Amino acid sequence: MRIGMLVDVYKPHVSGVTHHISLTKKTIESSGHEVFIFTFGDLDYPDDEPNIHRSPGVPLADTGYYLNFGYSSAVRAVVRTMDLLHVHHPFLSGRLALRYGRPAKLPIVFTNHTRYDLYAQAYLPMLPDQIGASFLSAYLPTFCREVDLVIAPSEGLRRVLYDLGVRSPIEVVPNGVDLTRFRADVTPVARASLGIPEEDVLLIFSGRLGPEKNLHFLLRAFAGVQAAFPRTSLLLVGDGPERDNLEDVAVRSGLQEKIRFTGMVDYLQVPSYLAAADGFVTTSVTEVHPLSVIEALAAGLPVVGIQSPGVGDTITDGHDGLLSANDLAAYSAKLTRFLVQGDLRAQMAAVAPATAEKYAIERTGPILEAQYERLVRGPRKIRHRVWQRLWQRVGGFPN
Repeated sequence: MRIGMLVDVYKPHVSGVTHHISLTKKTIESSGHEVFIFTFGDLDYPDDEPNIHRSPGVPLADTGYYLNFGYSSAVRAVVRTMDLLHVHHPFLSGRLALRYGRPAKLPIVFTNHTRYDLYAQAYLPMLPDQIGASFLSAYLPTFCREVDLVIAPSEGLRRVLYDLGVRSPIEVVPNGVDLTRFRADVTPVARASLGIPEEDVLLIFSGRLGPEKNLHFLLRAFAGVQAAFPRTSLLLVGDGPERDNLEDVAVRSGLQEKIRFTGMVDYLQVPSYLAAADGFVTTSVTEVHPLSVIEALAAGLPVVGIQSPGVGDTITDGHDGLLSANDLAAYSAKLTRFLVQGDLRAQMAAVAPATAEKYAIERTGPILEAQYERLVRGPRKIRHRVWQRLWQRVGGFPN
């Protein structure tokens, strides 16, 4: 099969979605298929993998995203040679998948990677909150009706899509994770190099330090429990737009010696940082498929998180981690229990790797591949598409 993946942004942009798409591409290719990426911008970027097709775009500030409403003629010609299109962003890339895929009668798959209901202002900043939410409730159900398969990475996200009005059949296929480096015995980063005492219980977070991660909530909870348990430290691995604010919070709380920031870390080194810790903490409620949580579990770390789609689908409270309500007092209580009950920490750590194995790319890759083959070999439905009628009214489909 020749599979085209349509994405609004790709490397060198760093995100969980970009990482997942790159990993899935390699996995599907290892089965003998060809996988192509269609995206925008960074025309001079030296890609280290084959079949990456970029069209020009206007950069959107420093977000890493580029804006264009069509592919170049050379790229369009390649798109039409695909057997199937898999779109990973519903707005720009989703519209292009329908524009180019439907005339060629190509099956179209859509994976919803993001809590768009929580990100309305990020994706639709020009609209008031209520209008943005109304747009999503109208757009996503309609768009999902127009594709051949909708994939949700978790059961919780399938429920979110249903609440937004999506009534198309939805398959739950977890985003696969390469657990190889996290399964292996690695040498932990020396705590002394981080300024962290050996005797402390070390909590770790890894990921983008952005507002969607709710890290101010985490620092408030940590400050509360640290006062009662001074032999506790917190390590934040990663970088992002909130780093300066978070470091300022640590200083104003008098905890700059107990809350450490590594800045950007090479992804290959993340297992060594996880190996130095006793537990993974997250307070994000926007995760669709919590990659960093799964990696932590694979490294043998129990997780303290908030009950929400994604994290709540991954962690079982009291088994491989602890889950709380989205409330500061409730989360602080769970964090306190985690610190006090060393035996429970050890029990949860022992079973954590088995939970991660459910998401191994060796397991999820064939599931996705089987869905591709079903669509490519199955009958093609011919329908009067809403999008076709819309474009015809405004002058037809551009080439």
